[in-house]
Parts: sequence; C-alpha cells; structure tokens
Amino acid sequence: MPLVARVLIDSPLPQLDRLFDYAIPPALRADAVPGVRVKVPLRTAGRVVEGYLVEVVERPEPSVAGKPLSELDAVVSPVAVLTPELYALARRVADRAAGSASDILRLVIPKRMVRAEKAWLAARVAAVADASDAVVSGGGDSGATGADAAVSDAGAAKAADADADAAADAGVVDAGASDAEASAAGASDTAASDVESTEPAAAGVAWARGILSDFPDLPAALADHARIALDAPPRPAAAGPYGAWAELVSAIALDTLARGQSTLIVVPDQRDEDQVLAVLAAHAPEGVVVQGDARRSGPERYASYLRLLGGETAIVVGNRSTVYAPAADVGTVIIWDDGDPLLSEQLSPGVHARDAALVRQELEGSALVLAGHTRTTDVERLVQLGWVREVTARRRESPTVVLSATRDGEARGQRVPSAAFAAAREALTHGPVLVQVARPGYAPVLVCADCRTPARCPHCTGPLRSRRPGAAPECTWCGRTIGSWACGNCQSTRLRMASSGSERTADELGRAFPNTRVIVADGEHPVTRVDARPALVVATRGAEPHADGGYRAVILLDGDRMLLAEQLRIGESCLRWWSNAAALAAPGAPVHLVGVTGPVARALATWTQPAYARAELADRAPLHMPPTVRVAAVEGTATSVETALGALREAVPTLDAGAVLGPVPRDGSGAGGTATSGSSGRPAGTGAGTGAGVRALVRFDYALGRPVAEALRAAVVADALHGRSRDRRAGADRFAPRTTLKVRLDVPELDL
Repeated sequence: MPLVARVLIDSPLPQLDRLFDYAIPPALRADAVPGVRVKVPLRTAGRVVEGYLVEVVERPEPSVAGKPLSELDAVVSPVAVLTPELYALARRVADRAAGSASDILRLVIPKRMVRAEKAWLAARVAAVADASDAVVSGGGDSGATGADAAVSDAGAAKAADADADAAADAGVVDAGASDAEASAAGASDTAASDVESTEPAAAGVAWARGILSDFPDLPAALADHARIALDAPPRPAAAGPYGAWAELVSAIALDTLARGQSTLIVVPDQRDEDQVLAVLAAHAPEGVVVQGDARRSGPERYASYLRLLGGETAIVVGNRSTVYAPAADVGTVIIWDDGDPLLSEQLSPGVHARDAALVRQELEGSALVLAGHTRTTDVERLVQLGWVREVTARRRESPTVVLSATRDGEARGQRVPSAAFAAAREALTHGPVLVQVARPGYAPVLVCADCRTPARCPHCTGPLRSRRPGAAPECTWCGRTIGSWACGNCQSTRLRMASSGSERTADELGRAFPNTRVIVADGEHPVTRVDARPALVVATRGAEPHADGGYRAVILLDGDRMLLAEQLRIGESCLRWWSNAAALAAPGAPVHLVGVTGPVARALATWTQPAYARAELADRAPLHMPPTVRVAAVEGTATSVETALGALREAVPTLDAGAVLGPVPRDGSGAGGTATSGSSGRPAGTGAGTGAGVRALVRFDYALGRPVAEALRAAVVADALHGRSRDRRAGADRFAPRTTLKVRLDVPELDL
C-alpha cells in the first residue's frame, strides 16, 4: 500500500500551520521516518521548503481531489530530531496561544550542524556495534537496543561511512559525543566506571535528601508527580557563591535522578543558570548535566540536543526554551522565579515558560515545581483553585527587613535616611553592602531647571539623559547628542538632573564613605560576584552580584519611584525585585527599604508574599483583570481588527458584553509587539488600503480559552489569505504587509 508522509512545514505563515500530505517515492522510503527533516514542494509558492515529517500513514489512493499528491523532494538528515512527545507539546501550546507549532519548534530545535551530527551518528553506530558484540559473546539474543532509537536504519548505514575524524571533533560537539563513545566501552571498563561513579552518586543523593529534609512534604509530593508551589529559603548558601535556592532546586533534580528520571530546570538568565550549574558540579554525577542556553556555539547546542534524543537520563539547565527539551522520561520540571519577564517569550506566539510547563505536566504526568522568593498572582490563583499544592518549609526563614523613612529634623526628600546610612556604615566594617537603585547611568532623567518640565529630544521627542557630570545631554531613543536645547514650555536653556542612576549614586556614596571600594553593577557594568571585603555595591534591579558570605546590609533605594510606573503588576514586580535583593543578605543582616509604605512594604517586612498575591487577586477579580481572566491582544489595521472581533463574537456568543476593550490607536513605539517596522522598512499599518494601526484587548474566562483561541487563530489565517488575494490584484502596494493582523494571548502587561 502506498505510504504518505504528513509534514509540518517550517514557515511563519499562519495558513501553513497544519499537516500537509506528500507521497513518499520509493527511493526515500528507507529514510522517510517520523521526526526527520525533509524538503517538500509548495505548490502555491512554486518553491521547495523545509519541514518536519510528523507521521507516515498508509493510503490506498494517495491523492487529493482526484489529483496525485506531490512527492517528498528530499530527506535532509536521517536523524529524527522531532519526537512525538515534542510535537504533541508544541501543538498543544501553540493551540492554547493561538499560534503556530512551527514557531515553537524553531525556538527549540537547533539549526542542523553537519559535523556535530556526523560525530553523534558515528558514536551511535559504535555503541550499537559494541553492544551487539557484548550480547553475542554472552550468548544472549542480539535484539534491538535503545541506542539507535533516533536514527533510521539507512541513516546508521550512512553514518558508518562518515569521515574518520568526525567523531574526534569532540571539542566542537561538546561532551555528548564523548559520553556516547564512553558508553560503548568493553565490559571490564564499564564495570570499573560503575564502581567509580557509585560513591559520588550516593554522596549526591545523601546531600540532596539532607537539603530536602527542611521540606517534610516535598519528597512525597515529587514522587506523586504533583504540581508544587515552593517558597525558597531567602539566604545565600554557606557552601559556595550561590543562593540557597540553587541548592534546593539542585537537590530536587538529584532526588529525581535517583528515581531514574530526568529533570528540566528553567531559569530566567545566565546568572541564575551559573549558580545552579555550580551546585550541580559539586554534587551531581559526572556527565548527567546538559546546558541549554544561547551562550553556547551552534555545534555545542546541537550536540546537546542530539544527546537528549539518545534516551539518556539527564538534568537539563537552561533558559525559557528548556521547558521543551526532549529529555527522556522527565520526572520533574522546575521553573525558577516565574515572575521574571525573561521567562515570557517575546517571539511568536509569546508563550510564558510557566504556561508551557503546565501543559507539559498535563501531557506527561511529571512533577512541576514553581519556586521563587515571591509568589506570583498566576501561581497563587492555581493554589487557590487546588490545582497547585503549596509546600512549606519545616522552619520559616525570613530576612530582617526595616522600613526606613526620613526622620524629623532631616532634610525632606533625603535619599538615604540616617537609619539606613548608619546601618551601611556599621556593616562596612564587616563586609560588603548592597545598594539597589532603579536605573542605570548617571542622570537617567533631565528636566528644565526653571519649570521642571521633562526635557525632550527636539528630533524624536524622546527623553534626555546625562551620562556623566558636565556631559552634553543625549536622547535615550535616537541616541543623538543635543548641543543646544530649549524648553518647549518656558524656553529656558538650563537643565537639571531629576534622578540619580547607578553611576551618580556611586559617586555620591563614594564621597560619603571615603576610602571605601565602590562597585557599580548594571547592564553596562556586569558583575556577577564580589568578595567578602568591605565594599559599596551599587546595582540596578536584577543585576545584583552575589557576595561571598552574603551582604552585611542591603539598602533598597528609589522604591517610591519604582511604584509610580503605570503597570498593572508594578507592585508585584517591585516585591519580586526587593525580595530577590533581600535574599542576598547574610543571615541577620538588615535590609532597609527606603521611603515606601503600604501593602507592598508590609509584605516585604513580614515576608508574606503569598498573602500579598491573594490580596491582589481579590482586588483584580471585580475588575476582570489578569490573571483572574485571560487577555488577548488583537493588533492590526482598523479593518482587520474589527473583522476579527466580529468573527470572535459570532464564534463565541457567550463572551461578556464588556469583554472587548478598544480598539484604540497604537502608539507606534513598538513596545509589546506593536507597530514595528516590516522588512520594507516602512512602519506597520502604512501602505495603501491598510488603514491606521489599532489595538484591542479581549478579556475572557479560562473556560472559554479553547474557542477564543480557535476563533482568533482562524481570523489570523483568514487575514493572511486575504493579504495574498490583495497582492494578486493589479496595482497593489508592494509595501503593504500581507498579514495585517497579529494576536497574542496572555499579554504580560496591559498597556491599552
């Protein structure tokens, strides 16, 4: 019976997000197995495109509407890089987010690297051959092993003809190839290695269980594959330059490894990743840790990905895309600090790692741990619903938080009150002191010296800043240096610094504490670690370095300014920034929050972040604000948005009357995926017949998630097809975008 290949085309076009059927020619039947990369003809475009072969089915008459199916053009590689589990996950996540599965796979599956692939294939063939020899010599059955599960038979034959030096390219392809080669050693070598690895593995498990003993209910919850909300200890670890949270998540991974299962540890950035890797390097067995971040070269990333396809149990540590890693038998998925915006994918379809982890846990039945120093409202909502289990420590730990304010007799608006100043002076006799500020630079904001009107760029109206004392102001948007400036309100030419960035704060504190080291840590001055000697460390939020032994005092400045940001989650974000900074303090060291009162300050002082999240949920529920409801952003031309909203109302008639906010004109700033320039260099929404760019928000209950996502996805596809028809009409503007509609579900911040 003829075989038909069902292919997912690797394309960002929404109308191509489905499986296409192709006939498999006899010459490609051996190579055309599910999961391999293929090239297929696309009739509508008249060209050959790449895709993934998802499944192979038998069909008596391989035809559509009486026309024979097009044939596969080629099999790019014999390696099945797309597992059935990964495709199912990508499909579910994309459907939930009204996006395309190929967009997710493009983030997960690295670009093919031929030399890395040759080395991996050669190692697989050697492992299979040695395993077969061992079975034959032992008198057993030489049945199939799991070593070549991701390689087709034809691909294994081709791998045998690979260059002899391909497998020796270990420095290029990472440790995956060397591990595979080591697994193919003889019986005596294997026995010796087992003896050598038993003791460190046992020691690591014992250490992990000691860490987990502080959470009596955690081991049982992990064994039950539960969904867990976990508050990490807010202190540095005593054993090394990392936080106690890194020890906790590493202990969970080692406990899972002891049960013979893999673990995925998803962290926001490389600073967090380095801390986890440092702990695992000290306690995990050699060869089980796999990195999954963008800092590595293409061949290294591809080699690590291939290694996971080999079926080996591993601990995978990386950024947000790690949640999709094709590790074998995943027992636990850990999301650290899910409130960090870096865990939200900015590219289409814009899925948060937490949401992808929830889908994966539902599909695979693994344990899911949502850990942090704070509790996001998203996680707290799941806790209140009983969907996520809260696991508490045997003994509650909290830093010593002091709410510092200006005292009577002090200058009003004094940036560092006397209590915080005295605490810093005392702490500097013992070790480093952390000072957190809101912004980097010297003077991030300039105003008119006479009328206090914010200074704007005469070219693009962007805000002006000053990089150093006496320097000419420059625009933060266009980067122009402004030689002559005049206030648009009073025509004054004098400027005044209205704020202090990290560099100006460092200058001021350096004068206040002479003969003291001052270290600036921000985006332009990255610092990851400081020693235990006395020093003033001035850092922006999120850029605080780890201090050996912890900071002897922490001063949180500019809190009142941070809370003034016009964002729905600003209180939640500030509490996360301050809590993460407070967790860097040594046990018993004071943490001074300057000039802030109210619920956020009380939550920090009492270390009751879950209670704050519950209060936020209670306040947002009557207003139908996320995460009590889901929100979709619909952007495009006025015509396309109105058409999409009309189709949505028709497809989901149960939507509330006030579910739709807008449409309103977009600001053109490009923030949040709005009004960005296309490939033509012209702003989106310009061009003949496209209309002005607008944006609308749709609020809906979680129970309506599926029909709303399907309706909005259908609207995007219909708009894309309409764009193709418009292009075929004579006289169409070549600069007009084909797709004028963009949809994103679960918007991180509402900026309507």
